[in-house]
Amino acid sequence: MGSVMKKRSVAVLIALTLPVVATAQQPGLEQAAATITEAEYAQRINVIAHDSMGGRNTPSAGLEMTAAWIAKEFEQLGLRGGARDGSFIQRYPLRSIVVDSEASGLNAPGTRLVFGRDLIPVLGTTVTGNAQGGLVLISGSSGTLETSEARPFAGNHVIVVAPADSDGVDRSMRQRLSALITAGALSVMVTNSSGDESWTASARRALRPTVRKAWGERRAEGSFAPILQLRTSALREILEPQGINVSSLQERSNSDIEMRLVEGLELTLNQVVRDEGILAPNVVGILNGSDPALAEEYVVFSAHMDHVGMGEPDTNGDTIFNGADDDASGTIAVVAVAEAMSALPVAPKRSMVFLLVSGEEKGLWGSEWYAENPSAPIEQYVANFNADMVGRNWPDTIVAIGKEHSDLGETLRRVNLEHPEIGMTAIDDLWPDERFYFRSDHYNFARKGVPILFFFNGTHDDYHGRDDEPNRIDHDKAARIAKLIFYLGVDIGNALNPPEWNPESYRQIVLGR
Repeated sequence: MGSVMKKRSVAVLIALTLPVVATAQQPGLEQAAATITEAEYAQRINVIAHDSMGGRNTPSAGLEMTAAWIAKEFEQLGLRGGARDGSFIQRYPLRSIVVDSEASGLNAPGTRLVFGRDLIPVLGTTVTGNAQGGLVLISGSSGTLETSEARPFAGNHVIVVAPADSDGVDRSMRQRLSALITAGALSVMVTNSSGDESWTASARRALRPTVRKAWGERRAEGSFAPILQLRTSALREILEPQGINVSSLQERSNSDIEMRLVEGLELTLNQVVRDEGILAPNVVGILNGSDPALAEEYVVFSAHMDHVGMGEPDTNGDTIFNGADDDASGTIAVVAVAEAMSALPVAPKRSMVFLLVSGEEKGLWGSEWYAENPSAPIEQYVANFNADMVGRNWPDTIVAIGKEHSDLGETLRRVNLEHPEIGMTAIDDLWPDERFYFRSDHYNFARKGVPILFFFNGTHDDYHGRDDEPNRIDHDKAARIAKLIFYLGVDIGNALNPPEWNPESYRQIVLGR
């Protein structure tokens, strides 16, 4: 969601100079709002941010369990399913791309090196291919390796012999290795001398499936020219029969760059990539509007139920990124608003959509798919209220991003003044330079012409960390934000006219001019 921001105190003083506007048009409003409680909020966050959900990565078993739990909650509230088939789960297509480590490897005279044990892919893992050619060794680091004109590595495999203490490939090295590929190398391998534990961990990470969305992107094409790490011990298996001492090449690490074609040696590198289709879930529940003339217009409440999954153990042995604030807090806000809306004796005039998406952490995938494949034509959606990280930082303040782009900002200000009892003040964007407006799920509605407000409390030291745990959530604050969103949704749901864009904002955001 952005760079980590230190927790800060914001004191906001509002002079209540305007009269309170009654909302008597909606029967049972206060009683319905009372269903949103701190205790219920805490209980629900403890469900989906529990270790058993495994960090809710997209895709994962924990994400599926989360989606099933939300769908059950919606069903119990009496909502109807918003997927095309009438269920609560909308599926969208992804691709799982993974190197087949057993079928991939490097053949040299008298030996075969395999992925995982001897080789780790760095770049080029989405293409199946085979390349046969000679071998050029590069050692030393002093001076510049000229790649702008014909060099011996063109049409050959290249192995860069790194120093004896080398244990990985950083960004700058990737750029240098990529230049060799651009200049015509069949493949580039750089030696890695790390120990068994470090190598195994790196191989496990590199050989995990890569997940991509299965629409709107071109499939990987082009020639097969990967970049890999090669275990130093494996290089010895190739070179010692040729009478070449690897240690002497490593000792040249501070000497002038030297290229050497290994005469008479042919290598064959093959890589087999499996590309499989998989599905990921969004959860959609709908409360039908009560007015026949307005029920075909929709107010959508959204949050992302996914997080970033699991990683290597930290010093405490914790492997799970629970994502309690990011974004179990927003997810439960939407569930709580759905419960309050369902508790009204008469539903708002417009229909209410409660949308929990996945894939936000990967690139707003779930909301992009929903905005392209909505429950009703997107032109019938009049507003989107998105909640992403609403359970930390200041106890009485929430940032509402996007207030200036439509008259939703003025409506929010009025509704906020009408309900001083919840003790929550919505303020303007504190971080315009971070461009948060473009970085959460609401943006996929905004670019389709739906006015939005994005409720966000900013990042903190636990952002995308293992300590974003349920016990760090301010459940009372989050519940009061949910109440504010509920009151706002009812107001928009009953308004005579739908929200209107600021014309200049519409031109820039929707029309892209």
